[in-house]
Amino acid sequence: MALSPMDVTQFAAVDTARAARMLNEVRTARLSGGRAPVAPRPVIEQSWERMLRSGVDPEHDFRSGLLGPEEIRRRRETSELRHVLPVLREALLSVADVAQHIMVVADEDGRVLWREGSARVLRRADGLGFELGADWREEVVGTNGVGTPAVTRRPVQVFASEHFVRSQATWTCAGAPITDPRSGRLLGVVDVSGPLETMHPATLAWVDSVAKLAEARLRELHTQSLERLRAVAAPVLARLGGRALVADRDGWTAAVTGMPYLDRVVLPKSPETGARWLPAFGPCTVEPLAEGWLVRAAAGPVPQGATRIVLDLGQPRRWSVRVLGGAEDWARELSPRHAELLYLLAVHRGGRSAAGLAEDMFGDRARTVTVRAEMSRVRRYLGAYLAHRPYRFCDDAEVEILLPADLRDLLPHSTAPAVARRRASSGVP
Repeated sequence: MALSPMDVTQFAAVDTARAARMLNEVRTARLSGGRAPVAPRPVIEQSWERMLRSGVDPEHDFRSGLLGPEEIRRRRETSELRHVLPVLREALLSVADVAQHIMVVADEDGRVLWREGSARVLRRADGLGFELGADWREEVVGTNGVGTPAVTRRPVQVFASEHFVRSQATWTCAGAPITDPRSGRLLGVVDVSGPLETMHPATLAWVDSVAKLAEARLRELHTQSLERLRAVAAPVLARLGGRALVADRDGWTAAVTGMPYLDRVVLPKSPETGARWLPAFGPCTVEPLAEGWLVRAAAGPVPQGATRIVLDLGQPRRWSVRVLGGAEDWARELSPRHAELLYLLAVHRGGRSAAGLAEDMFGDRARTVTVRAEMSRVRRYLGAYLAHRPYRFCDDAEVEILLPADLRDLLPHSTAPAVARRRASSGVP
């Protein structure tokens, strides 16, 4: 029976045992350099290639030390995921238990912080090292439903021998990333896992929809916190003259006076009371106010100076832009989409039109509305260093790109044609 990669999940729902045998043949052939009966799904094949490059042993599992109870408790108490546990439990646990699955929630470091569901399946998970405090990053335990979604930043189902490490081939899992809607930062992964025979093709869509519900709950909580801050800010701003705003700890604006409304202002990682210089705001004073910061513009020109912009894409899950040598150094973590856009502008110093960026990002020059909307968001924090028509970094800015040691690991989440071509090349920008 000839199968395309996309048929495997549906086939497994009909004949689990046969699908598992076929995938074992595929895995064995690929790892030995032989001819596989069917190509692995692209997301799985790309993960296997990352595992081979990083030296993960496919025949022997590796288990790093478990976190102790105190460290698990500390991480739970500081993780934003604690706010969405009720959403995850309500939407997943009742069905997961009946279907002989477990729900696993891991943080951005791949550490399992919560694990609930069928007692029988929990015991089987213990045998795989899928325990509280375990490290399930892809580069540690191979292709799996926790680590692989964290790298690709999209939902992934891993069935049987699609797991890179052989000992996990009796398992099936489906995981989806949960990102912070304020920053696009990865918060962690929610995963539904179980024995091989519990596999169902609809599980991935189910888990993904629940992850999106969790992100919606985080957006709701953020809106509520801004409303509380706005109530405190209003009487303070009413007494001030000149330009001022009140923002939360992440820079999201609660209220402004004497100036156009800004959705967000870039704050230093650790703001301190006193004179500062903020992008798109200039010289100002910063002081704490409730759960945020009061920012007041100072009179006088914005200091000028040579600017160095460092685009750091060297880490598999965390990308950032740093502005150095100007009026004041600052840094910002980037969402996956903004990391792609800034990379494309950095390698095209002459600039790209909206249509050109649409072609680079989507292979479709007509998708300019999406590009312009995203670039508008980028310009809110990097506008002082970006020009448009075409979009480009300013000529007097020195731009440096920090790339992964192996270009095949460049923005592994990205499906942008221009980025895919770069991963396939061996040069440097």
